[in-house]
Amino acid sequence: MGGRVRLWRFDGRGLRAAGGGDPGWTPPIPRAAGLVPTPSGSIRLDPVPGLEGYWIETAVNDEGASPETASRVKPVVAALLDAERQRAFLAEELATRYEEIDLLYAISEILGRTTQLEQAAQTIVREVSTVVGARRASIMVYDEASGLLRTVAARGFTTEDVVPVSPGDERSVAARVFRERRVFVHEPEDDNPDPSTDGNRGYKGRAYLSVPISYAAPGGVTRCLGVINLTDRSGGDRFSAGDRKLVTAVANQIGAAVENARLVMRDLRQQRVRRELELAHDLQLKLLPHPGVLQDDAHLAARCVPAESVGGDFYTFTRLGRGRVGVMLGDVSSHGFSAALIMALVMSAAGIHAAAAVTPDETLSALLESLGTELNTTEMYFTVFYGVLDATGGRLSYANAGHPYAFRVPPTGDPERLEATGAPIGLGSQGTIERRQVPWAPDDLLCLCTDGLVDARNAKGERFGEKRLLGLLCSHRTETPEAILQAVFAEADNFASPPIDDRSLLVLRLKSVNGEQ
Repeated sequence: MGGRVRLWRFDGRGLRAAGGGDPGWTPPIPRAAGLVPTPSGSIRLDPVPGLEGYWIETAVNDEGASPETASRVKPVVAALLDAERQRAFLAEELATRYEEIDLLYAISEILGRTTQLEQAAQTIVREVSTVVGARRASIMVYDEASGLLRTVAARGFTTEDVVPVSPGDERSVAARVFRERRVFVHEPEDDNPDPSTDGNRGYKGRAYLSVPISYAAPGGVTRCLGVINLTDRSGGDRFSAGDRKLVTAVANQIGAAVENARLVMRDLRQQRVRRELELAHDLQLKLLPHPGVLQDDAHLAARCVPAESVGGDFYTFTRLGRGRVGVMLGDVSSHGFSAALIMALVMSAAGIHAAAAVTPDETLSALLESLGTELNTTEMYFTVFYGVLDATGGRLSYANAGHPYAFRVPPTGDPERLEATGAPIGLGSQGTIERRQVPWAPDDLLCLCTDGLVDARNAKGERFGEKRLLGLLCSHRTETPEAILQAVFAEADNFASPPIDDRSLLVLRLKSVNGEQ
């Protein structure tokens, strides 16, 4: 443009060069866009759109052309800075999600091998406090027999140092959190009269985080089982929003572990086995997203019915913005606890990679890379379909790693199979997973299912079959996805029940750009 461009940032006291080189002088702080004097002559400063405190300098030979030059440069600089901010945000989110995956895996191991409440709680409090960086932490569990909150695990002090607390104790933060079932956070600068922050606790720091530990049995109400407390944070006397989010995310997992240990204590044999299966089933169902996630982008119905209390089928979906929806469904080889563990890892990793990757084939390739070691160790694999539906562009972009039951059902005519574009993930020598794209009309249906539905057999040994499934989908294609799903499962249950393999079905119809059917 025949001139110079430089970026300035206001640091609270003055402008500092942030890009384009430091000229050795600092311009005055402008009140509005326009020309300002400098030791090198007049320059034009304009605020960067959407970024408070950033100014773009344009200096051209013709001062009369500087407004036009600035108007051309500002959106470019704004876009570059916004992209950098988004990259930083994504990196922070990925780091947080990886911590959640590590905790999920650790707690899953605890659920599988621990038989004593104190042992389980001690392991969990150590894992959580390590991730959050708290030097002192404790887990308090409600004892139904005594009606008191009892400290069952601690880090930084011994459980004998703490007397049981009544849930009605008005001076106890833990009792308050247990009663109100909500997170309590105290920061050093807070003006809070709670006794836990009066300086007499013997703690080195003033920041305090207390989170309720809850559990909800399938079909039951949520119960508060106890409280996890953390303080004396290393690296600064403050618990960040990320710390609170992470501890809250695993609180239900802790509740499940506590409930599991309680049941072991009540009945070390049949009672323990039955309740452990219920807990595992509940935890797995909570990993599956609710259709409300898609809000105004699509009508969706999905159901997963494991053959045992837990299984290896999974699905997930997410809004990708601008009318785009990501949909994934897969089937881990075998079923039961081993398949359920792989399913949990896949679900956690899928949430990260679907947000970070650009195309479906990149997402599935990233899944293979991150889960390859676990799949090799367990000698397991899974088929998976991942597609991105674009209502604005009218297309489906997808990648299919060996999943045979993925179909596009148009308003009229025969269903179209969305063929595999790669081998199942973790099976043998993995080749390249390709990406394909097909046109997508507003009334088209995306139908994904697993082989447990198609391979169901009745008392005569007859298969439910793909032909029967597609016939049902076509005969109900004008109905809502929920009605279609109900019809298919009703027919399948009447044909062959109970299931001997996990059964899953997902039906989706996009909404138009203006939000109509």
